[in-house]
Amino acid sequence: MLTNAPKGTKDVLPGQAYKWHYIEQAFAELCKKYGYEEIRTPVFEHTELFQRGVGDTTDIVQKEMYTFTDYGNRSITLKPEGTSPAVRAFAEHKLYAGVQPNKFYYSIPCFRYEKPQAGRLREFHQFGVETFGTADMMADAECISHAYDFLQAMGITDIELRINSVGCPNCRKKHREALREFLKPKYDALCDTCKDRYERNPMRILDCKSPICQELSAGAPMMLDYLCDDCRDAFEQLKSNLDAMGIEYVVDPGIVRGLDYYTKTAFEFVTTKIGAQGTVCGGGRYDGLVEEIGGPSTPGVGYGLGKERLLLTMEKCGVEIPETEGVDAFIAVMGDEAKAAGLKLMRQLRQEGLAVQMDIMGRNIKNQFKYANRIHAKKTIVIGEDELAKNSVAIKDMATSEQESVPMEEIAKALIK
Repeated sequence: MLTNAPKGTKDVLPGQAYKWHYIEQAFAELCKKYGYEEIRTPVFEHTELFQRGVGDTTDIVQKEMYTFTDYGNRSITLKPEGTSPAVRAFAEHKLYAGVQPNKFYYSIPCFRYEKPQAGRLREFHQFGVETFGTADMMADAECISHAYDFLQAMGITDIELRINSVGCPNCRKKHREALREFLKPKYDALCDTCKDRYERNPMRILDCKSPICQELSAGAPMMLDYLCDDCRDAFEQLKSNLDAMGIEYVVDPGIVRGLDYYTKTAFEFVTTKIGAQGTVCGGGRYDGLVEEIGGPSTPGVGYGLGKERLLLTMEKCGVEIPETEGVDAFIAVMGDEAKAAGLKLMRQLRQEGLAVQMDIMGRNIKNQFKYANRIHAKKTIVIGEDELAKNSVAIKDMATSEQESVPMEEIAKALIK
């Protein structure tokens, strides 16, 4: 064996791909109902985009990004999340000049260098939706509703919506001061990363994964107690909108989210089905991000959802994803003339929109039937000397074993019927 897949990556084999197709199709269909349109961005971006957007005090930027220098001496990063590239595309192509809001969805690979664990890989795949152009809390409620509807459709049980407000730059100033005052006596015990965050962005300390820092920050001042009037009103509007939609939630002042760009709304859907890493998806509002990367001041809100974690949660919930149906027909042939006729027929039937296969391993007729069973063929079309002489074929129903003779020119009609 020359090499194995890199640590933290995983192959999706043909016997598993149908599960991915199922969730991807369901997500795209729900996005269409909600008015989200697909956007596709490059798999890598300039590193500065994530430093300015995600924030240089986050674990993602400080510890987890796959960054390299290309042949043009440019710093390039494989995208660790989907919002910043969507924002960059929105600003670069001046989509803000058109009718608002702009509503996007995407299905992308992401890359983070972190310890692999259940539902969390170094190359992972993510769904996401973003809405640009409105500060109305209806957009936040709609975003949350979309996530809720999708999780429900995927059969996720024991799920809880948790919401919080992380304020805006204006009200965060007082909160930062209170946090620093609270943490000042504990400064020496903080990890090195959080010592750096203490001055630059102490709220990030609340999101630290270190058990020591988590213990030290227990009982810290919460942002909800420092909200300005605008942020407090926005949070009340969000709750009112969710109430109107009949979506239950829990206010959790501890939700910070791992990205610096969030303002006001922050939310997570949490389940008990996947152990300690119970967050299935999360998101929030980011009213300053478009402006941060060089566009005009434009509000935005969105969420991201990991596909691997979703599939793991569905499995834990006992969800049975329907397998892809077998081929419509398998053509079993005996002899070279029958083979030529079978090849011609197979091409014709495929052009009619049917899924058809023939043996390419040189199997005898008995083993061709065994193979037809193995690939779950609905019908087996038999062509031999007798069939060629009559210009017809024998069609066997693989479920009932019933067999009928059908003229060659009527095969497609018979199969479609």
